[in-house]
Amino acid sequence: MFSWKRPVNLGVRNARLAPCKRTPNCVSSQADPADAEHYVAPIPFKGDAIAAVRRVVLGIPRTTIIRTETNYLYAEFRTPLMRYVDDVEFFHDDQAGVIHVRSASRLGRRDFGVNRRRVEELRSRLSSSAGRPPRGDVP
Repeated sequence: MFSWKRPVNLGVRNARLAPCKRTPNCVSSQADPADAEHYVAPIPFKGDAIAAVRRVVLGIPRTTIIRTETNYLYAEFRTPLMRYVDDVEFFHDDQAGVIHVRSASRLGRRDFGVNRRRVEELRSRLSSSAGRPPRGDVP
């Protein structure tokens, strides 16, 4: 319904995910840590990170995996009520031992903290039981 077009700037370029726009409806682990509005810490992870991300994402309602590569996964998350689409990307930096993440709303300027809460819930799920958390809703 309210999905607009899929962004064309997604993906990994020079080991970086796309930067967040200036609007407060995006968070990224590759934003400047001094930018408290947009920055979230990367997710520490050793092992097959993208397989773990895939398992976690597949257990979340209203989520579609769009693209998976060796060190990258892109999924669309739909909000429960209005079915707005949020774009969520994961990039595994094997050398650093982290998963970088970017979560951004396609529409509007504000997200009332949904993207940040989503990343923190995903972090929690990836940290527990080797990426095999209980199924259930994520913001």
